[in-house]
Amino acid sequence: MSESRVHVTLLRHGRSQADDERIHEGHYDSPLTEVGRSQAHARARDFAARGLRFDRVVASMLQRAQETAAIVGAALGVAVESDADWQEMNSGLLAGLPFDEAARRYPQPNFRNPYEPYVVSGESDWEVYCRAARAVEKVVRRGGSTLVVAHGGILNAALRGIAGAGPWVNRQGLAFGFGDTGYARLVYAPARDSWVLFEFAPQE
Repeated sequence: MSESRVHVTLLRHGRSQADDERIHEGHYDSPLTEVGRSQAHARARDFAARGLRFDRVVASMLQRAQETAAIVGAALGVAVESDADWQEMNSGLLAGLPFDEAARRYPQPNFRNPYEPYVVSGESDWEVYCRAARAVEKVVRRGGSTLVVAHGGILNAALRGIAGAGPWVNRQGLAFGFGDTGYARLVYAPARDSWVLFEFAPQE
């Protein structure tokens, strides 16, 4: 009897308005741009052309991820579910601020420990890391094949947890360069607790 495996694809959303405007996102709910929508359609065509199939699409509740997921899900005939655990890191007082203004008002410290809230009211690195681990656990427990549509920060946290690396504190250690509609495809063997990252495409 063959071993049951869990297939997980982690997809970053397409380009957002805040990306173009150089605004800190986090929980700031920025929509996709027309370029972002085109990227999502292109990614959907790519998945369809290669015969990729998913039992479900799970998306962050922020609209840039929801819209990307809706485009891909519609093209592949898969309904979209929402899960708040896949939302981007809460960046505290930076959310919605232009980069230059944020740098003036809240200059980054030379060091920040992983238990410290990000910019006064945001999540700590450990909070994000643990949230990502919880989100991955839910996906694994459901089995089958899941497409997750989320954000670069939370997807990085998920992959670091899978790889056995700690939180990305002070931008040190392992990181994955997700670009617009970049994705990672993994397979998990529960009976052996074995993860394999067999495809990583940084961007559309």
